[in-house]
Amino acid sequence: MIHALRDTVPSWEVFLRERRGFAHQHVGSVRAVDARTALEYARDLYARRGDPMSLWVVRSASVHVSSPSEQNSFFSNARQHILSRSPEYFTPLGLPGQNDDA
Repeated sequence: MIHALRDTVPSWEVFLRERRGFAHQHVGSVRAVDARTALEYARDLYARRGDPMSLWVVRSASVHVSSPSEQNSFFSNARQHILSRSPEYFTPLGLPGQNDDA
């Protein structure tokens, strides 16, 4: 029966943001039938300590990744690219009134 559930109940990746100004970090995964239930399971499993800011859950099937075997070809263009945007286009994290909901 456990194997049947594993095949039918979707997996969700869990990202936790511990404090304002910090980025969300991948902390694990849960299995749940919907996003709301996944958030509740994630809260119970990964947010018991401290005072976390927020949780994200993303269906595992929606996560797209690069393969370690294609590291050189995939990232080589990024290393050669010169960032031409000015710093004023980027909003710093942690300013009062900004980024409160993320």
